[in-house]
Amino acid sequence: MNSECFRLAERLVDKTYVQQAGQARQALTNQIRTLLEHRKWPEEGWEESAVEFLLHELALMDSNNFPGNCGVGEREARMASGLVERRHFRLGHGIGRSGDISAIQPKAAGSSLLNRLANIFALDVIKLAGVRAAAACVLVPVATGMGIVLCLLTLRHQRPQAKYVLWPRIDQKSCFKAIKTAGFEPVVIENRLEGDELRTDLAAVEDKLQALGPDNVLCVYSTTSCFAPRVPDRLEELAELCKKYDVPHIINNAYGVQSSKCMHLIQQACRVGRVDAFIQSTDKNFMVPVGGSIIAGPDERFITEISKMYPGRASASPSIDLFITLLTLGRSGYKKLLAERKEMFQYLSSELSRVAEEKGERLLKTPHNPISMAMSLSAGAAGHVGKDLTQLGAMLFTRCVSGTRVVAPGSDKDISGHTFRNFGAHYDNYPCAYLTAAAAVGMTKTDVDVFIKRLGKVLGKSKNRTDNTEDSSATVGELQEKDSEEPQANTFDSSDEG
Repeated sequence: MNSECFRLAERLVDKTYVQQAGQARQALTNQIRTLLEHRKWPEEGWEESAVEFLLHELALMDSNNFPGNCGVGEREARMASGLVERRHFRLGHGIGRSGDISAIQPKAAGSSLLNRLANIFALDVIKLAGVRAAAACVLVPVATGMGIVLCLLTLRHQRPQAKYVLWPRIDQKSCFKAIKTAGFEPVVIENRLEGDELRTDLAAVEDKLQALGPDNVLCVYSTTSCFAPRVPDRLEELAELCKKYDVPHIINNAYGVQSSKCMHLIQQACRVGRVDAFIQSTDKNFMVPVGGSIIAGPDERFITEISKMYPGRASASPSIDLFITLLTLGRSGYKKLLAERKEMFQYLSSELSRVAEEKGERLLKTPHNPISMAMSLSAGAAGHVGKDLTQLGAMLFTRCVSGTRVVAPGSDKDISGHTFRNFGAHYDNYPCAYLTAAAAVGMTKTDVDVFIKRLGKVLGKSKNRTDNTEDSSATVGELQEKDSEEPQANTFDSSDEG
């Protein structure tokens, strides 16, 4: 309703009431005007009613919602289900055009505007988190692994003769498969064991650059966020090597936005050496459904080339989800979440250390990993040896504890023709078995307390177990269900990161 509609409404309803309603409506309109005028992620989060109002206004800007619209094309944002239509706020055209995922759609001004704002918010949050060197970003409707594939395929056009990707080992399948999917040959750089930590072997990286020849190397593909006892790669030194040999540098920053330490490493790498792009997951950093990633970098031209690499239009769902979430949180709300995550990391670390000491284990010393931590597991921790240790992970999972990893020596895995010894450990011969846990954004003190309580019970149960029988009358609600069958691998992973 515009001012004329409110004036006419005064003929039907008391003028005072109508004016009050008009002022409330004007306040919402002013909020939207400020957002469009400043084109910045707002400091304070919006009320959900205001966000819904804006989404409704944006939807009315798309042609499928025009009164009397007659669509005679093959793609007219028709939705057969009203439930689906409401789920997507009647924004059915998606984002981008056939030649560029960032392009404006003539039939979808509202969806295009929402996508532009979502990308503005994404760049603002990356700078807020610590990478001020970021010049541009693009929000793509694929998870981190496929986002990395887009980066590698874009580099192919710049370096058509290159066929190798140098990759410090990180035992997560999607990271490795991204290289193979893009059609390149992975060169796995084994990590160095320094104390309890697994760190980048810089000498091995430089040796491979020299042996293969820089022109034959597509890029160095490094990692920040990872499972302990591996820690973030030595990004500054890798960036300096890439600058020295004129080789591109791609960084997997999957859940690193929530960590000031990971973001500081990227900022410093951009400052002292070469970084072409870094990729982060939307669901892991911003608590939205799986399906999106943000590709950012210090060179706006390269990010533009990546956006042009995506074939065809794309789903707007990740853009809508991120837009709603960041607009609801505001800068202050997200900063609060980051501060709370740091507190939970310290709390989880102290509690896990305590229970480890009580059970005759220890918290591995991994000070360079700001998100994940690991606790040693001796053979006695499960009452057996070898792969039976992974029963601990299964026992926790049946007790509604998700996200842990139990890694025991002895499991080799073939992935796309490459054999990894002791897959899951990031290293061929790590000296002990261990269990990992991560303090990720959104974790609460209750999560930590319940995990520690259930872990303590499981460790006590497995240490004292003399047979495989338990009370068959127990219920899931009582967290006393019988152990699941022994897994057929030496790594039990409920983290969804295998």
